[in-house]
Formats: sequence, structure tokens, C-alpha cells
Amino acid sequence: MINSKAKPLKKMSNSQEGEPRARPTVQYREVDADEAGQRLDNFLMARLKGVPRTRIYRLLRKGEVRVNKGRAAPSYRIQAGDMIRIPPIRMAGPAASGAAAAAARTRLTARVIFEDERLLVLDKPSGMAVHGGSGLSFGVIEALRAERPDCRYLELAHRLDRETSGCLMIAKRRSYLRALHGLLRKSDVDKRYLTLLRGQWHLGTKVIEDRVKTHHRRGGERHVTVANAGKKASSRFSPVEIYRAASLVEVSLFTGRTHQIRVQAAAAGHPVAGDDRYGDEAFNAVMRSLGLRRMFLHAHSLAYEDPVTGNWRSFSAPLPDELRDVVNAIESSNA
Repeated sequence: MINSKAKPLKKMSNSQEGEPRARPTVQYREVDADEAGQRLDNFLMARLKGVPRTRIYRLLRKGEVRVNKGRAAPSYRIQAGDMIRIPPIRMAGPAASGAAAAAARTRLTARVIFEDERLLVLDKPSGMAVHGGSGLSFGVIEALRAERPDCRYLELAHRLDRETSGCLMIAKRRSYLRALHGLLRKSDVDKRYLTLLRGQWHLGTKVIEDRVKTHHRRGGERHVTVANAGKKASSRFSPVEIYRAASLVEVSLFTGRTHQIRVQAAAAGHPVAGDDRYGDEAFNAVMRSLGLRRMFLHAHSLAYEDPVTGNWRSFSAPLPDELRDVVNAIESSNA
């Protein structure tokens, strides 16, 4: 359930509520126990989405942000009960307005798999980024925050590529986010994906361990390569069905590197179907002729021991219809 007891922001304003084009007003935010311990700059950046990082540091440097009526450094660790003054600042706010954003919020609401007071699990649609940036005005997290203005805390516990669909965890408490990150660092979250790979996978169930390195190109585009100087990447590939020209494979992730499955599959000689960055053009063309209109990569399940209750939690998202139709077309055509 959404926390309906969250304290509202106290505003100082002469304008009436709901007045069109109202000017930004001073806000006062009391830190609760779940928010305590984080740096002041990180606290502000999480709540001033759309405001450039440099501007937030300028507000801190000039003393416009106050903690308990005094100046505070960006590195100050906020404490429960601290009263934080946030000066009038015009927010970009693209996620909260516009027909596209409204449609995205409605779409996400219908794709909630599970929710309680600490966690929300979503079946993320393909084609939607998990967060705004790189030319995108909004993503999953911005749309959810706009849809749930009374929910004090919503943060991504992990990420999925824009074209990847499936299970995505969003923490509703900072303490639970820290706990989930601890599980993810220790590979204690069982994350499984379904993907369609080029060619016949005759390697059996195989654990692939190598090192991958992320390169940032002009415009912020990321490209990942297998490189000795990179970070460890570990995945287990298990064949589900082998066809003439493709294989349906389940992949379990033990690490969570950028584009990990896509890069490792391509390095093994079996690139992901529909992958425009690391894939095979000829294979992708064949898959398009069978109806594939996106990358065939779906996070179909998540499971872990809950760090609060000790109970085993598992969540699943069925293969989307558009991917199931491609599998059916492959089976029908004997491709």
C-alpha cells in the first residue's frame, strides 16, 4: 500500500492552489527515519528531477538550501528530524504533463505485478527507458513518481535496457533499496531472462565468465566490449528450444553489467535477435520477416529471500505476445 501518512510539503506562497502557471515556492521537507543517512546532494537530486546537477551544487554553495536554518555542505549526512529548506526553483517536469506521459503512466499502472509497503514490481514494456535522459524527457521512474505524487520514495533497484521487457523492481523505502542492493552485489537475486539467439546453441548449459568494458561515445551512447581491463561478467546460458536458424535460451545473471547478455551472446557467436548494436544484420532481417519488431530479450523472473521477513519471494512476467508470436512463426515455418 502507498503510505498515506506522508507529511505534505509546507509551502510559503501568496498564490492560490491550482492557480495556472503558479510561480515556484519555498518548500520545507522534514527528513524521516527512512531517508536518514544519505548525503544532502543526493537527497536533493532525487527530489529535483530535471534540475541540472551543477545548479543544485550552486544552490548549496550560495546557501539557498538550508538545513535546520543553517548552511550545510553537499556531503552532509541528513538525519531524521532535519528540516530542509528547498528554495523556489522551476522544475522541468516533463514527466508530469503531456499526452505521451499520461499514456505512459496509465500503461505502467496496468503492468504492476506486485506491490506492498516496501516494493513495487513492474512488467516493464519494451521501448520505454527506466529513467529519462539522453534525449528522453521521461522514463519508468519519472512516470511512476508523477502517477503517485503521495508516495514519498520511489527508486529503481536495478535497470533494464530500453528495449528489454520484463520484471523490474522499484523500492518504496530507502532502507529496502539498500537491502536489495546488498543482495544484488552478492548475486543473491535469481534473475532470469529469455532470449532468442542466432544459430543452434550446442554448448549445453554453459556458464560464461569474462570481463567487459563500457565505452562512452559522443552523445552519451554506450558500447560494451569484452576486454581484459573490464569488469567481471558472469552468466549461465541454458537452451530451452533449438530450431534450425535460432535457439530460445534462458540466461541467469550472476553479475549485472551493462548490455551483459547481448555482449556475451555476441562474443559466443550467437547474437541476440533484433539487437541493432551487437547483432547480425542478416539474421535480424530473417527474424523481421517472421514478425520480430524489437530486440528479443525479456526478464521473465526474479526471486530472492526477503531481507526483512526471511520469506522466499518470486515474481514472473510471461513472454509478451509479440515475442510469443515470433516463436510460433519460427515453429510453423521450421526456421
